[in-house]
Amino acid sequence: QVELVESGGGLVQPGGSLRLSCAVSGDTSDYYAIGWFRQAPGKEREGVSYITSADRTTYYTDSVKGRFTISRDNAKKMVYLQMNSLKPEDTGAYYCAATIVDFEFDQWKDENGYDFWGQGIQVTVSS
Repeated sequence: QVELVESGGGLVQPGGSLRLSCAVSGDTSDYYAIGWFRQAPGKEREGVSYITSADRTTYYTDSVKGRFTISRDNAKKMVYLQMNSLKPEDTGAYYCAATIVDFEFDQWKDENGYDFWGQGIQVTVSS
C-alpha cells in the first residue's frame, strides 16, 4: 500500500513559480514511478510529468517542457514538481500518482496505469 499527499499549491501570478511536493509513504515506495496529473475546470485530467523509479528517467507533456522539472528524493520519500513561468492555462487541480510500472514513451499519460492517487491540490495562475 502506498499513500501520497500533495502540498505546495496556491495562487500565483502569471510568470511566477511554485514547487509542488508529493510525500510518498509505504515500505516499497522507492519502487514506484510517480506521475503528476492536472485537471482544469470542465476538462479531462491530463498527464503533466512522470519520473521512473529505476533510473529516474523523466517525461513531460509538450505544453510544460522547458518550464516544469520533476525530481525525486527517495531518502526523503518525496517527489517534486518545480513549475516556472506559470501561465493561466496551468491552472487546475494537481495530483500525484504512483505506479509499479516504469512506462516508456507516452504510456505514462494514461491515468488507468496508476495504482494509487493523492487527494489533489489546487494551483491557480491569475493576476
